[in-house]
Amino acid sequence: MGTCVLQCGRMFDGVSARLSGPLEILVEEDRIAAIGPTVRRPPDAQTIDLSERTVSPGFIDCHVHLTMDAADLAQQTLTSSATKALKGLSIAREYMRYGFTTLRDMGCVDPDFPTVDLRNALAAGLVEGPRLIVAAHIISSSAGHGDLRGFYGPRWDIPVSAIADDAGTIKALVRREHAFGSDWIKTTNTGGYFSPGDDPARVTWFDDEMNLLAATARQLGMPVAVHTGAADGCRQAIRAGARSLEHAYLIDAEALAMAQQAGAWLVPTMQMTQEDLHALHEHTLPCQAIWKFSRDSGTIVESQRLIAQSAVKIAYGTDCGMFPFSHGILEFQAMVAAGLTPLRALKAATSVAAELLGQDDIGVLAAGRHADIVAMPGDPLADIGVTARVDFVMKSGRVYRGPATATSH
Repeated sequence: MGTCVLQCGRMFDGVSARLSGPLEILVEEDRIAAIGPTVRRPPDAQTIDLSERTVSPGFIDCHVHLTMDAADLAQQTLTSSATKALKGLSIAREYMRYGFTTLRDMGCVDPDFPTVDLRNALAAGLVEGPRLIVAAHIISSSAGHGDLRGFYGPRWDIPVSAIADDAGTIKALVRREHAFGSDWIKTTNTGGYFSPGDDPARVTWFDDEMNLLAATARQLGMPVAVHTGAADGCRQAIRAGARSLEHAYLIDAEALAMAQQAGAWLVPTMQMTQEDLHALHEHTLPCQAIWKFSRDSGTIVESQRLIAQSAVKIAYGTDCGMFPFSHGILEFQAMVAAGLTPLRALKAATSVAAELLGQDDIGVLAAGRHADIVAMPGDPLADIGVTARVDFVMKSGRVYRGPATATSH
């Protein structure tokens, strides 16, 4: 870190409807000090030429799994916590090169807290990588999406799932997440596609159970994210006060109206659907997912169109870990293909995502904010595909990927 001036051809600031520029950004240490047609140049300032680029706030992916690998989930869950954390660090560092300077990890499958340890190491500067916000585990009922015992024989009691079937255990699991450092509570209230023995079209918590989980989290000051599929599950999560609905695969117009009125966010993970459609066509979809996704794929695509047409708050999230992180940047294109405007997709990954996460110093390019800045050739408002060509990444004032056109003055 230090002082630098970014010479920017165009700028998307995270909130405006149009690009501005040319502009300069003065970065001092980890913060943006000034933005204007010209900025002061301290004697030790480095100048970085981005005059042929569009700069943007660093991207925020609100739904990843750094320590889960869907390609071999049953075996991968059995590796050590340290192995998961170290591999997660490697993945996070590589993912940052695509422009993602902040990630929200939505749960590991491990009896320990490897993502909390990874977050703490990143925050302390012990290792370098993106900013990390975590829900350490996925709280689920038995036979819910977070119950992975179906991957193993019934005689084996392997502690990879956080399962609750009574009020006391629900409260205990939420309190355990708080005690050991989770930022968010993640739960599932319907089945999922890649998990065995459950169905995304069926709700797996009773209303009183969902309400109790959310109330316990609320008492501890923790926001709740809910993996949900069925429209009834979406409505249940909204009534309980969930801050974000993850996937919302089968949401309908009524539930969307409820979400908008309640001020809940949707994280629709649209690229995941494209990955699953491709896998279904190529006959590579896991056997436990084939019948569920074959039945629901048309409804999922229609629900995503409804989401795009609604006024609900949409935040960028991918579910990477369930598919390769190298494809996560394609979520922009999937969102636009579903009907979002490029502007709304860009806001979803910047200012709207930051608002969801309660992070008021990222997601917008403005003086005083963290210097999380990415750049790409072309105009993303005209062609959202240029987001896949990010070639400059700065996080908290440190350049992690950049051109060789830097000079000192």
